[in-house]
Amino acid sequence: MTGNRPHVYLDYNAGAPLRPVVRDRMVEVMMAVGNASSVHGDGRRARGRVEEARESVALLCGARSRSVTFVSGGTEANMTALTPQWQDKGAPVYLERLLRGATEHPAVAAGGRFPASMQSVLPVDGNGVIRLDELERLLAEDGPALVSVMAANNETGVIQPLEDIGRLTKVAGGFFHVDAVQAAGRMPIDMEAWQADALSLSAHKFGGPQGMGAVVAGSTARVPAPLMNGGGQENWRRAGTENVAGICGFGVAAALANDDLKDAGQLAALRDQLEAGVSLICPSMKVFGSDAPRLSNTSCFAVGGIPAETALIAFDLENVSLSSGSACSSGKVSVSHVLSAMGVDEHIARCALRVSLGWNSSEEDIARFLNIWPMIVDRLNPEARTRAA
Repeated sequence: MTGNRPHVYLDYNAGAPLRPVVRDRMVEVMMAVGNASSVHGDGRRARGRVEEARESVALLCGARSRSVTFVSGGTEANMTALTPQWQDKGAPVYLERLLRGATEHPAVAAGGRFPASMQSVLPVDGNGVIRLDELERLLAEDGPALVSVMAANNETGVIQPLEDIGRLTKVAGGFFHVDAVQAAGRMPIDMEAWQADALSLSAHKFGGPQGMGAVVAGSTARVPAPLMNGGGQENWRRAGTENVAGICGFGVAAALANDDLKDAGQLAALRDQLEAGVSLICPSMKVFGSDAPRLSNTSCFAVGGIPAETALIAFDLENVSLSSGSACSSGKVSVSHVLSAMGVDEHIARCALRVSLGWNSSEEDIARFLNIWPMIVDRLNPEARTRAA
């Protein structure tokens, strides 16, 4: 608490607060000895803890536990999946092209292990939804392709038509990777329906520890080539001694995130309450992606004449944490590549704010935001209170 101003956290898409039960489980495991690869009793108990967590993570995305490979986070998960080299039923497969969405997270936009010359960008419409006609056209070109798409965008919350993307990819003989980092615990994950070959997860987005992620294979018969080589940990898919405490925290958070799916309606009500409140104060408010399916916890909006950087500082001085987009840009506030790909004018994009909710969000948080917002508007652009949309 700063003075008499309670802290309000509205940046769950950047990272959720660690759940107390996750913290307690991690501390408990940290106090235990044993390498999960050792054959003695301590090692076997550590292995049991890892496998229990693996089951929970698999359940979160409807996969088999042996399909889950623990890694250091979402970026490593994406790097692992985005490779031209795969194994399919024991036979090597070489993918000649990467087709990635124009609004992907930087961890996918970097292309993983594909050189730039092998990458093509899939355009999106004004809501940030992949243009299926362009996907079909690019898939028809020569060479087997890996298609990589976010399940739900980290900035706007827009959900992609994953079943359609998966169907088109499979018809063309391609492989399909889904970055589900923002989706996990916020929408149902169905790898089979999506026909996904690989999925990326990150624990800290839903109340687990930072520095823990997973690659989940649609089938153990079709897996990407390892990024980390060395020992035989993680079924030879990721070398290095397992972070047992982090993995156990991931498992507990995954189980809780699975339960959170039933609360999506409550988060949507809070999001809608916030958007209605801002719109009542500023009729010119623009909500990005509002005409497409969105995550229940995410709102990305802008009011012209209220620069995001200035608004963020003002909220921070009031002890309220929110964002202007992705948190993976060295702390800088710049024009969002997501909004640019959606065709948003630069002067509006520079005013974009992102509010994202999660497991500990409340009506009081929304009320606090809406109490501060008019003061910021009156200071920066009082005309926005009456200007028509």
